Amino acid sequence: MNADQKKAVQSLKTAKGQIEATIKMIGDGRYCVDVSNQILAAHSILKKADLLIIRQHLNHCVREAFEKDKGDEKMNEVMRLLSKIMGK
Repeated sequence: MNADQKKAVQSLKTAKGQIEATIKMIGDGRYCVDVSNQILAAHSILKKADLLIIRQHLNHCVREAFEKDKGDEKMNEVMRLLSKIMGK
């Protein structure tokens, strides 16, 4: 596991804790705006983890594909992924 993957796993564990806390907040009848803020925090950390994984993919898988003259396929894959992220 490389550094980006380790950071991504840590971010995912943090998001898991935030989601569990959010579920508890709802069960406890906490103020809706506070619950929403917790959801936004979890969403933000999930995006961070996703970017770390994408960076790892670019630095390793895509680079290797270009070295083997198969970069076009990987670039199309990344573009499809980015389109999903952007909601397009």
